[in-house]
Amino acid sequence: MAIQIILNLLVALMWMFLSESYTTPTFFVGYIIGIGLLFLLRRFLPDIFYIVRLYRIFKLFVFIFIKELILSSVNIVALAYKPKLNVEPGIFKLPVELKSSWEITLLSSLISLTPGTLSVAVAEDQSSIYVHAMDLPDIEESINDIKATFEKAIMEVTR
Repeated sequence: MAIQIILNLLVALMWMFLSESYTTPTFFVGYIIGIGLLFLLRRFLPDIFYIVRLYRIFKLFVFIFIKELILSSVNIVALAYKPKLNVEPGIFKLPVELKSSWEITLLSSLISLTPGTLSVAVAEDQSSIYVHAMDLPDIEESINDIKATFEKAIMEVTR
């Protein structure tokens, strides 16, 4: 991805030099031309097209994480304002398909940043994460929710 961004910036700078106009709009025109060239030549580049990866990163942090943050915050507030606190806290083992330490750290951070859940520990072989949930009515549903949202999106971004 980094090589594609550098190539795109070089195309934008070359466009500025060739057009002999050193202004911001000229740079952005060159940048758009660079995106087009990289899109046309994407089969010769070693990684996926970097605009696709930037979209996936944006989708992970803006759409998925913010949605989960809002939904879990509403659930926690609803639990806190009930006259009788009826929660089932618990710790469950979340098996992960992620391989690198960076991916596992990102997943555990996203879990911990979501209200009502906390990553407690990572297994020695990095095959699972132990998660504490404030309200845990169904363990399998919680595991499937995390795998379908956060883990899937992280795999789309990193692979």
